[in-house]
Amino acid sequence: MMDSTKYRVGYFPVSDKYNKWVTRDHIEKPPVWCSVDMRDGNQSLVIPMSLEEKLEYYKVLLEVGFKEIEVGFPAASETEYEFLRTLIDNNMIPQDVTVQVLTQCREHIIRKTFDACKGAPSAIIHFYNSVSVAQREQVFKKSKEEIKQIAIDGAELVKKLAREYEGNFRFEYSPESFTGTEPEFALEVCNAVLDVLEPSENNNVIINLPVTVEMSLPHVYASQVEYMSNNLKYREHVTLSLHPHNDRGTGVADTELALLAGAERVEGTLFGNGERTGNVDIITLALNMYSHGIDPGLDLSNMNYLVEKYERCTRMHVYERAPYAGALVFAAFSGSHQDAIAKGMKYRSKNKLKTWNVPYIPIDPQDIGRTYDADVIRVNSQSGKGGIGYLLEHTYGYNLPPKMREHFSYLCKDISDHEHKELKPDDVLEIFTANYLNIDGNISVTDFDFMRENDAVKINITFMQDGVETEMEAEGNGSLSAINNALKAYTGQEYTLQVFTQHSMQGQGSRSVAASYIGLQTETGEMFWGAGTDTDVITASTKALLSAFHNMTKGGK
Repeated sequence: MMDSTKYRVGYFPVSDKYNKWVTRDHIEKPPVWCSVDMRDGNQSLVIPMSLEEKLEYYKVLLEVGFKEIEVGFPAASETEYEFLRTLIDNNMIPQDVTVQVLTQCREHIIRKTFDACKGAPSAIIHFYNSVSVAQREQVFKKSKEEIKQIAIDGAELVKKLAREYEGNFRFEYSPESFTGTEPEFALEVCNAVLDVLEPSENNNVIINLPVTVEMSLPHVYASQVEYMSNNLKYREHVTLSLHPHNDRGTGVADTELALLAGAERVEGTLFGNGERTGNVDIITLALNMYSHGIDPGLDLSNMNYLVEKYERCTRMHVYERAPYAGALVFAAFSGSHQDAIAKGMKYRSKNKLKTWNVPYIPIDPQDIGRTYDADVIRVNSQSGKGGIGYLLEHTYGYNLPPKMREHFSYLCKDISDHEHKELKPDDVLEIFTANYLNIDGNISVTDFDFMRENDAVKINITFMQDGVETEMEAEGNGSLSAINNALKAYTGQEYTLQVFTQHSMQGQGSRSVAASYIGLQTETGEMFWGAGTDTDVITASTKALLSAFHNMTKGGK
């Protein structure tokens, strides 16, 4: 049995006065983004990336538009060290990009970190030590003063070495396990570090508040951040940064609320890779802002490319339901959902709307390189006439009349159900073609000629069946009516031409293709459908009529 009594609240809420963030209903501008894919993300992999894979992934991060990239923990392994030296020695760091490196507050590790960074055009030295109650008591067995002194000593050493080594250095300090630390003590340590580093207009310092382990509801973290933001020394020269993990599954919520609370910078990863349940997912954060009309400053317009690179370099998989990036996140299988999406898309097109407000789809999939046919309307046994009809129209140009669309949708759903598979767009087209379009039955028309007399159209038409041609005469109130009357006289069949629609599929003028749809109703009320296409509108209508007639006489459904 599970025993919840072994758990207790391990975090420290702040006063209610630090809740001004609740009055803000949206994020007004994007934060400074720092990718930690190459460090936090990489160290969480079963098989860390090779040098070649790290270089490939680094280039992807540059393409996305990151201006700050944590490239590793150079004192941790030879590959980490070699990667950073490769970037510096081969001039692979653009002028507007700053690389970041992580180091513990230990002298030999800090010195090796500076060795790795020598000559960097712009580098952030990110140093940290753990300050939480659990770490103080169980791991380090040190007092608050001793823990604070570790941070101070680290700050003094990085400041000293920055003057001695060639390169352009900034500083970042993290009170690791901030979420398990008394806020007053975390503030005391951070301010002690800032006193050493002396932030100024030309010396901006980053104070990073890591959610090393998620322990509280997101609003508690937001108030802790607001407390720190309001009480840090040198605040105008300090960038307040976040590094949320996702242990409780609320990393995105933690970050969004903390941004409302005064944070200005976010460290995270593409697709949320990272230790344990991962880091906060920058793609989700950025596209959440985008869906509110805020340009996140990152280029996520080719999501399939990003997913492919990520999965190949990290050997990880982007979950099909991952927000925005998952293969199925825009997919609608439900008939009612498909119908609403199809109607929403038509409404948007008809009214020439720029603003996106399509039911069930939070952003336009095309903005991130996805397509409507392959990613939005998906056909299986749960699908409906609206979605299937929309897919056929949007992808291939066939705009079926409503009752025919319903008939076709049941045909597709039955096939999907019996074969236990999703139907791809090409499958849908194949089903439509095989069951309705230009069906080559045992009756064909080899020639026809029209003549108009008063309000009637007379026709001379030649039918062929089993290799035998028969010439007929008939009349009607239009061309199709005359052809239909001739067919009824030729075959002796009784039915009613109940539905006829036609539209142009492509091009203009004499080269456009006409698509015709016909529904024939028998004396019992049953409907049979056919479709025809041709550059000649009368020929297209004739093909549709013969296709529907074939389905009727052969028992087609």
